[in-house]
Amino acid sequence: MHLIDSHTHLYSKEFDSDRKESIERAIQFGIKDFLLPNVDLESIVPMHELVDLFPNNCKPMMGLHPCSVDESVDEVLGEIIKQFRSRKNEYIAIGEIGIDLYWDRSFLKQQQDAFSRQIDLAKEENLPIVIHCRESFDEIFEILDEKNSDRLRGIFHCFTGTEEQGRRILNYGDFKLGIGGVVTFKNSGLDKVVSKFKLEDLVLETDSPYLAPVPYRGKRNESGYLMEVAKKLADIFEKEIKEVARITTMNCKDIFRL
Repeated sequence: MHLIDSHTHLYSKEFDSDRKESIERAIQFGIKDFLLPNVDLESIVPMHELVDLFPNNCKPMMGLHPCSVDESVDEVLGEIIKQFRSRKNEYIAIGEIGIDLYWDRSFLKQQQDAFSRQIDLAKEENLPIVIHCRESFDEIFEILDEKNSDRLRGIFHCFTGTEEQGRRILNYGDFKLGIGGVVTFKNSGLDKVVSKFKLEDLVLETDSPYLAPVPYRGKRNESGYLMEVAKKLADIFEKEIKEVARITTMNCKDIFRL
C-alpha cells in the first residue's frame, strides 16, 4: 500500500526531538511520500535539511503562507521568489499560499497581492498551487475567478467548506480537495460533505503537527496518523482502505506530476 501525505510540516520545531523516528513510523504504515509546503523565509533551511535527510521521500514546495504576510510583503516575497528561481527544479509546487482572515484582517490587501503574484508564478512555471483558506472563501474565489485557466491546478488544502464551495473549487482548471483530520471529528459535519464527492476528487493530508485526527485529537499530529484519515474515507465511501490509498495516491501524483 502506498499513501502520500500531501501536506505536512515535518520540518517544524515540534519534531526536533524525533523527526527521523516519526518519518520512519509513517513509512512502516505505507506512507511513502511527504510533501512539504514552505511557510516563510525561516522555514526554507529546515525544510531543505529534511529533504536532504530523506531525499527519496520528502518533496519541497516554495511559497509564502498568508499568516506570514505583513507590511514587508514585497521584500519577503521577493526573497521567496528569488529562492524559488535559484532551485526551481527541486520544487513540486508553489505553496502554501492563500488568504487567512481568522486572526487578522489588517493585511488583507497584502495577502491578496501575494496570493495573486504567487499564482502567476505557478502558472508561468507550470506548477500546481497549494491553497490555504481560512475565513476567506469569497476572497479566494474572487482571485481564482480572475486567474482561472487550463494552466491553473492544485490542491485546496484542509478543505472544510460546503458542498457548493467544493464544487466551485473543482470547476477551476484542475483541482483536488485536501482532506485531513477534521473529517474524523464527530461534530465537524465534514464527513457528510465529503460523501457528496468522489474519491477521484480528493487527496489525503495531515497538516502535521496540526489537526491530529481522532483518536489522537489534541495531540501533536504526525504523518503516520494519515492512516486514520484513510480509514475514515474507507468508511464514508464503503471501500477497502487499499482502494482509498490507490485512488488518492494516483490523484496526488497527477496534480504534482510525481
